[in-house]
Amino acid sequence: MPHTIHDKKKIMTRIRRIKGQVEALEKVLDQEVECIEILQQIAAIRGAANGLMVEVLDGHIREHLGVDDLTTEQRQLEVEQVVGILKSYLK
Repeated sequence: MPHTIHDKKKIMTRIRRIKGQVEALEKVLDQEVECIEILQQIAAIRGAANGLMVEVLDGHIREHLGVDDLTTEQRQLEVEQVVGILKSYLK
């Protein structure tokens, strides 16, 4: 995927942020803090993961579906792949 290589630094920054949030969640669980703090951390992780998904999905759609030289069959295959990923993600 050329778009992920092009945006690699930006994507890796998001992934590192998510990793830090997961590590912070692990720490608060070890410290037996109030449930609300745990829920806030989980919400932050989910938001960060959603942001990453949107960024990569946006690049994919623009790179693979936004081109004029696709046949109808190729475009349909790309759409089906994206729909499959979205269904899996939204479960």
